[in-house]
Amino acid sequence: MKRNIVIATLTAAALAGGGTVAAFAAGDDEATATQRQAGTNARAAADHDDDSTDDDSAGHDSAGDDRTAASRGSVTAADAIAAALKHTPGTALAADFEDEGAGTWEVTVVQGDGSEYDVRIAPGSGTVLGAQRDADDDSDSDSDSDSDDRAELAAAKGASTDAREAALAAAAKGTVTEVGLDDDNGAVAWSAETVKDGRHGEWKIALDSGRVTQDRDED
Repeated sequence: MKRNIVIATLTAAALAGGGTVAAFAAGDDEATATQRQAGTNARAAADHDDDSTDDDSAGHDSAGDDRTAASRGSVTAADAIAAALKHTPGTALAADFEDEGAGTWEVTVVQGDGSEYDVRIAPGSGTVLGAQRDADDDSDSDSDSDSDDRAELAAAKGASTDAREAALAAAAKGTVTEVGLDDDNGAVAWSAETVKDGRHGEWKIALDSGRVTQDRDED
């Protein structure tokens, strides 16, 4: 009798406060089981919310990378290099997609007299938008930077694999966003950056064989 009065009193108090009353069974074991089940359901709901948040975040990051890749249009790095060399003959040293504003490919070309040009290519059509000579390409300078530039130019001219071929080789790893020469302690090779399925890759392409390997220094 006293037990029933206590249960009735607790139930009335919970209803008066606007709370949710857990069903009390006649035995203590049943009440404990009901409370344990409620706790399990709450934890499952929390875990589901956490998983949903993680999935949404991952999807957002991947979508951002996909939009960036799409902005390059149908013109590949190899296409941009070919268009630049047709407009400004010489040796292509680098190609880079500049995604500021409307976005353009920018190809660095050095001509036979040592003059260096930045040739801009439209990513959608492959049209040459302009070519600007680099005012800092003074071949008479003895600075370390100019010396490195001359060494890279010599390496590119003597290579069996040019910038366009390096871009084509790296394209097997994903969409190429940048290609250029990299001097690693005197060992010069082509270096390329790619994006595939929202993931970025760094690669080296041998000047002689065109073999593509992962750039461990950038891993």
